[in-house]
Amino acid sequence: MAADHTGGGPYADPHYDELPEGHFYDPDAEYEPDPEYAATLAPDAARQRRERIGPTGRPLPYFPIPGPVTEHGPAKIIAMCNQKGGVGKTTSTINLGAALAEYGRRVLLVDFDPQGALSVGLGVNPMELDLTVYNLLMERGMSPDEVLLKTAVAGMDLLPSNIDLSAAEVQLVSEVARESTLQRALQPLLPDYDFIIIDCQPSLGLLTVNALTAAHKVIVPLECEFFALRGVALLTETIEKVQERLNSDLELDGILATMYDSRTVHSREVLARVVEAFDDNVYHTVIGRTVRFPETTVAGEPITTYASNSVGAAAYRQLAREVLARCHAE
Repeated sequence: MAADHTGGGPYADPHYDELPEGHFYDPDAEYEPDPEYAATLAPDAARQRRERIGPTGRPLPYFPIPGPVTEHGPAKIIAMCNQKGGVGKTTSTINLGAALAEYGRRVLLVDFDPQGALSVGLGVNPMELDLTVYNLLMERGMSPDEVLLKTAVAGMDLLPSNIDLSAAEVQLVSEVARESTLQRALQPLLPDYDFIIIDCQPSLGLLTVNALTAAHKVIVPLECEFFALRGVALLTETIEKVQERLNSDLELDGILATMYDSRTVHSREVLARVVEAFDDNVYHTVIGRTVRFPETTVAGEPITTYASNSVGAAAYRQLAREVLARCHAE
């Protein structure tokens, strides 16, 4: 018996079951044939198509393709944050930003990790940069326009970073209102963009606190693996402290399951526990494992342009629609 999709939740659509085939995320339909990757999301693809059940085990809402916007700004600032490394923060920042730009939104990506992985992932060599987000933070009178770089994706810009940013954590300690330094630096840019996405470093230090103080929302990429799950409690505790002391507007927008492989019991168990603990705070969109993502890093471009018809690109487009749906539901 098909699941009921007409009740509850900010994304419920009473006409969901009347939608044409293909207007929901189906890893086996319309996209580049990749059975290995499709299996990581849906071991029983026929049931997923029939009952509209998403990888999280919940009825999968319809996220409409957003219409064009006539005006831009003020920007929603999203911090992509998890103190554990290697969970997909940078990959998700690049590809969510590119998908939002595809839908006509103006997007600014902020590389806030001294390793500069976001910059590298967009084809920028951090070692060749004269000006980075470090200069914007630490030098008075520095204009954001002096640091901004255009990317190959129309409508998406970058504030790059390199190892110089590691010095900021030490230098900011003596600054007045040091936790708000990034917030002040981004303020002039808010009217020009619809979304500003900050790729945080894998720690809960002063740079990450700066990102959380500047942000309106937090997205937590979570690898479907036990040790990654253990760190979420510490991160949510940090978010609550920032909410209480520095930024009362900060919200946990969602936990994004990444590197998911439903062929393993461990992945399924971790995802089930995350959904049980966080319920509606877990995105319906799930990002599976695929070799495409490392390939895009080497190519220096998002998966939405490198492999536009791939299931991975479709997943990040759905994530963009889900993020927009959550914004519109407020």
